Amino acid sequence: MDLAHAFVSSATNHPERTAIYWGKTSISYKDLLLHSESVRQELVHEHGIQQGERVALWMKNSPTFVSVLFGILRAGGVVVPINHFLTADEGGFIIQDSGAKVVYVDEFLLASARCIQQGQSQLQVLRAGNVTHATEGMDDAINTTETRLENDLALIIYTSGTTGKPKGAMLSHGNLLHNIHSCEYSMQVVEQDRIALLLPMFHSFMIMVGILLPVKVGASIVLIKSLHSPRKILQEIKLHQATVMPAIPQLYRAFAKSEIHSLPLRLCISGAAPLPLEILKRFNSKSNTALIESYGLSEASPVVTLNPVEGPWKAGSVGLPVHDVTVAVMDTQGNLMKPGMTGELWVRGGNVMMGYWNRPKATAETLQDGWLKTGDMGYADEDGYLYITDRKKDMLLVNGINVYPREIEECMYRFEGVKEAAVIGCKDERKGEKPVAYVVLENDIACTEKELQDFLKSQLAPYKIPREVHFLKALPRNATGKILKTALRKLLKVNP
Repeated sequence: MDLAHAFVSSATNHPERTAIYWGKTSISYKDLLLHSESVRQELVHEHGIQQGERVALWMKNSPTFVSVLFGILRAGGVVVPINHFLTADEGGFIIQDSGAKVVYVDEFLLASARCIQQGQSQLQVLRAGNVTHATEGMDDAINTTETRLENDLALIIYTSGTTGKPKGAMLSHGNLLHNIHSCEYSMQVVEQDRIALLLPMFHSFMIMVGILLPVKVGASIVLIKSLHSPRKILQEIKLHQATVMPAIPQLYRAFAKSEIHSLPLRLCISGAAPLPLEILKRFNSKSNTALIESYGLSEASPVVTLNPVEGPWKAGSVGLPVHDVTVAVMDTQGNLMKPGMTGELWVRGGNVMMGYWNRPKATAETLQDGWLKTGDMGYADEDGYLYITDRKKDMLLVNGINVYPREIEECMYRFEGVKEAAVIGCKDERKGEKPVAYVVLENDIACTEKELQDFLKSQLAPYKIPREVHFLKALPRNATGKILKTALRKLLKVNP
């Protein structure tokens, strides 16, 4: 089975079931199928899209994003989702790099796409129409889907580009179907579930857990329309009785300040960025639904680990490998590390990408004998639970000793009034490197560099204490909440 036929199967089995709740509007599986059919016809008959050709999808969150995604897949095309926060230059690079012949946009991105088109004259810019309530024609739509094999390319997900130009992770139909099955099993998702979708839909975490998983299972998507405040988000979750919410740490920090004890949610999952222990504790102390941490990366389709839904949960751990996925902690020579010893996390399974689009060297560096080398450092305990210590490239060497910024950041979050924290390395003639911290304080809190350093002295070895602490109004982040440490390093060079 391929993704397109999995979608058609769900729509055929329960056409009148609500596929998407969008504010006061309910969109059925039949509505989605027929709108995807109009997209398929437009691509195949008007623009001559052939199997395997790339079609970019550059839109803000909306039901149309879902129907266009499946319309592209049903046409036999390869979907290239683009971050809707990118500039025309940044989006243009992805379109050109992927070789996309067509880009679907909404009104918000239309001007940027037209700008790109001036430099890429072969590019066709299509403005996607809204999903409407269907009345007829479903039988014709069922039988027009192009058949793809499991090893055929389905999506090219471009990495966030925290270092250099983004690379396109090639995910096949088989990769994504494997991860859907793993998530369905490990998250215990059933057709009665309603998945709250509030993060950007272009991100691999949302494409998998927010779109592909519920559609394959025949569940419903609660697409949050109002993101202006945590209170309004929670109101929509209550209104539509969402049962599962995948989100990021910043949102859970905000939710922990709201009334969350009576939510209908059965499962809250934190992903896309590390979850500080303090946020985990604050949320779980107020909620009747446990917040559990997961781990993944686009190159793995993307979900790799999850704390078991029924427990036991281990605070600070990203849990166990999801169903039918293997994770090993390796040293630099590819030897398995013993429990408690830190090394690089390697992943193996049907979810591992085919490679990077047009990047054979990067592919060879990342894929080795069926393993995906994640670049993330961590360890496993005696029970097999995994803990992420840091990105391999973010690790510091202070007097020849490994220092992991996340350990320092976790301690800084314990200081009352610290809202956000990030630690980077700075070259030091005497010690090789030294830790430098960037901190955002809560609005009503005042703090000095010395006060924070004195607090950390009771928590950390002296060589781990940041030699400098800089206070900012906000930390630079990408669209999915990851702190852009490259931007902090540039800031440090500008203001040494």
